[in-house]
Amino acid sequence: MLTTTTTRVLEPGDLGAALAVLDRDPVANAFVAARVQVAGLDPWRLGGEMWGWYADGRLESLCYAGANLVPICAGPEAVRGFADRARRAGRRCSSIVGPSEPVARLWSLLEPSWGPAREVRGHQPLMVTTTVPEDVRPDPLVRRIRKDEIDLVMPACVAMFTEEVGVSPLAGDGGLLYQARVAELVGTGRSFARIENGRVIFKAEIGAATPKACQIQGVWVDPEFRGRGLSETGMSAILHHALHEIAPVASLYVNDYNTAARAAYRRVGFQETGAFMSVLF
Repeated sequence: MLTTTTTRVLEPGDLGAALAVLDRDPVANAFVAARVQVAGLDPWRLGGEMWGWYADGRLESLCYAGANLVPICAGPEAVRGFADRARRAGRRCSSIVGPSEPVARLWSLLEPSWGPAREVRGHQPLMVTTTVPEDVRPDPLVRRIRKDEIDLVMPACVAMFTEEVGVSPLAGDGGLLYQARVAELVGTGRSFARIENGRVIFKAEIGAATPKACQIQGVWVDPEFRGRGLSETGMSAILHHALHEIAPVASLYVNDYNTAARAAYRRVGFQETGAFMSVLF
């Protein structure tokens, strides 16, 4: 029996079906789900197109095509459909990111025309927790960043991004989009830091948030203060906010070679449940 498949750009009327696909894995899909729940499927509000892969008229898989290219619940056939569309459109994204298996397949199909990548991070453990740590005291000095403190926290955000990604977020458009994203997280109360004498010592954000899961990002400790356990006590404080105020599950993904961070996250209760992969351009 032959299966009829097709790939197309989703429209606002497809929102219910798209949310049903995203809901199959609310933890891994938190980044895209959070955007869709706020912006719907209008490309201008969403910041990119949402591609849908259909089998016998049923929406089975998605691919967010914006600043990032993110395959969602995508098996091999869906990945081929998304790769065909991506090749025709040309590369517009700064990265491909998502669960490691579909991203690896997608990159193998796109690399001949899109390559080479600046960097490929093939295994980034996805870590998840549903409990606040009992044996790691939350840092009492970690608090929400106020709107009038954006200029104070911005250098730490830039330092974290540059260290993590390998390029400055201020390149290209002068940092306008990045500054807007930082301001958005501060404005929604999802940016946290420990500040001493006007200096950011530790910071992190709850970058994506849905009623079912949230994703922690941008964890950073001032290099001068590393090795003192501030990432653990800071993360403990973040988890109290995340799990009590936002969602019952908190996740993050981390580079596999960052053994110190992985150990710190395990000490506050995170467990590795899967893996992401990132292709950076």
